[in-house]
Amino acid sequence: MSGNDFSYTPEKLRELARDVLQYAADTKATACEVDVSEGFGQSVTVRKQAVETIEYNRDKGIGITVYVGQRRGHASTSDFSSAAVRATVDAALSIAKFTAEDPCAGLPEEKLLAKRTPDLDLYHPWALEVEEAIDIARRCEQSAFDVSPLVRNSEGASVSVQQAHFVSANSLGFMGGYPSTRHYIACAVIAGKRGDMQRDDWYSTHRDARALAAPEAIGDYAARRALSRLKARKIKTCQVPVLFEATLAPTLIGNFTAAVSGGALYRKSSFLLDSLGKQVFPDFMQIDERPHIKGGLASSPFDDDGVVTRDRSVVKDGVLQGYFLSTYTARKLGMATTGNACGSHNLIVKSGKHDFRGLLKKMGKGLLVTELLGQGVNYVTGDYSRGAAGYWVENGEIAYPVHEITIAGNLKDMLRGIVDVGNDVLVRGSKQTGSILVDRMTVAGS
Repeated sequence: MSGNDFSYTPEKLRELARDVLQYAADTKATACEVDVSEGFGQSVTVRKQAVETIEYNRDKGIGITVYVGQRRGHASTSDFSSAAVRATVDAALSIAKFTAEDPCAGLPEEKLLAKRTPDLDLYHPWALEVEEAIDIARRCEQSAFDVSPLVRNSEGASVSVQQAHFVSANSLGFMGGYPSTRHYIACAVIAGKRGDMQRDDWYSTHRDARALAAPEAIGDYAARRALSRLKARKIKTCQVPVLFEATLAPTLIGNFTAAVSGGALYRKSSFLLDSLGKQVFPDFMQIDERPHIKGGLASSPFDDDGVVTRDRSVVKDGVLQGYFLSTYTARKLGMATTGNACGSHNLIVKSGKHDFRGLLKKMGKGLLVTELLGQGVNYVTGDYSRGAAGYWVENGEIAYPVHEITIAGNLKDMLRGIVDVGNDVLVRGSKQTGSILVDRMTVAGS
């Protein structure tokens, strides 16, 4: 696969967007917004050194939203022909005519729209031939098998190469877009014998393939994680401190962002209603949003509404400074958009002074969680209950692996009960944080 073989040029995407806006205006739409995109890539998976899957994907689409007064209609197509594009606009208009009026519907204020599209270094195509991808996956998996004869099976090693570009535009004159890439190498293996078998995995992801971890290192670490879980025990039900490993700590921050996002707030389905300006975390917690980090996995100069993104403080000294709002949800709440129509952009949780081992010592005795199961979060009440696996910690050291447990608490108490954030930050998505230590949760075991 070559690195730059888009079927459509950026100018062609802009031309398609202009055609949509013009036709919508000609058909008496009050306003219109359009997204034109194209993406492609390949994924290879090897299992026990045999090629299991080779997948190629190529997608394109046009999403069109029209407004007739305060009635909204949306339609989409993957056909870029002129006739299909016009039919899609007509379909959106037809939907709008049968939709109830919504006083919050409509485009953003013009002054809020992005005026330029700075280069955020998001595009690094990886010209990877399928034979090379297979070789990388095989080396990754073999390095896992080489760790120990107890690594007996594999769920596969995978290599994925993806790139896309898009243009967004609306009838207020906004037009912007850019190309982006995201690649990863992953490995999942099974270790043990007879009745004691354990699985674990590891992966590395980045926009630039040159920043990916070595495939041999990924396989090696996946194997060592699986081996470390052998001879796992059940533990008795107790209330102890819980340390969320850096791989899982972003899920806690994700629970927080979901609770202070516009959709949950205007529907009154959040345990953090009316929390703006109030203490949500302990006073040492700082969370900032940084949308313009070069090469960031969640960087963007504007959101899905075309609203310009800006750096901001979300949590300062534990106090909530701002929600996550789109144009629509902001209007529903009588507030201003925060440029988060497509979610959060590089949330950075300030790290403390301790590394991972330092957090274990600070915890002393408790549970290190390295795997979470299920979706047991009630955002209305904040009740939290999820299956888990990890390690029991005694005297600041890992004592033995544990499994078949459930950790439970209430998110409001858990967020206020954060004791420390480690400096072992692992960047894999939109939320960047080290391991998070919570003062007390119920661990349900035998």
